[in-house]
Amino acid sequence: MGKLIIFSAPSGAGKSTIVGALLKRFPNLEFSISATSRAPRGSEQHGREYYFLTTEEFRAAIAEDKFVEWEEVYGGSFYGTLRSEMERIWSKGNVIAFDVDVMGGIRLKEIFGEQACSVFVMPPSVEELERRLVGRATDTAEVIAKRVAKAASEIEKAPNFDHIVINDNLDEAIEQATKILEEFIQA
Repeated sequence: MGKLIIFSAPSGAGKSTIVGALLKRFPNLEFSISATSRAPRGSEQHGREYYFLTTEEFRAAIAEDKFVEWEEVYGGSFYGTLRSEMERIWSKGNVIAFDVDVMGGIRLKEIFGEQACSVFVMPPSVEELERRLVGRATDTAEVIAKRVAKAASEIEKAPNFDHIVINDNLDEAIEQATKILEEFIQA
């Protein structure tokens, strides 16, 4: 088994943007594609952003112990990390980059311990988080309200992570995450 770095945050905090920048900077860093039972948003494609499964397929994969970790994040929407995905990346000698929800990040850190570095991406405020979610224009007002309501409890879990990166300025947040990753890979 190799190393893995975990990025978690409330939805809209910028973790996917930060992970995307790191993937360009580190050739041995490879994104772990999570599985989900939710429908694709925008231009998302199966096998690129997520492995899109039906709820029935997801439940069958749970029963077959195909996940390292999984969670029902929002009522009826499942997300999880497939064992086969991690094995695929480690077999190439790469470091796995995770972009997962907060509880998934905590679980992965508990499972992999020192093999994992966990980073919580903190939004500058809940109000800014809501503004970003609205600006993204991928969710209904009802979904945005649920995500904002959940953000407060997720922010309380930030101390469970090895590092906290405040994404008030994206370039600075990317630089801070780069330094964390460099130190972790070299350790």
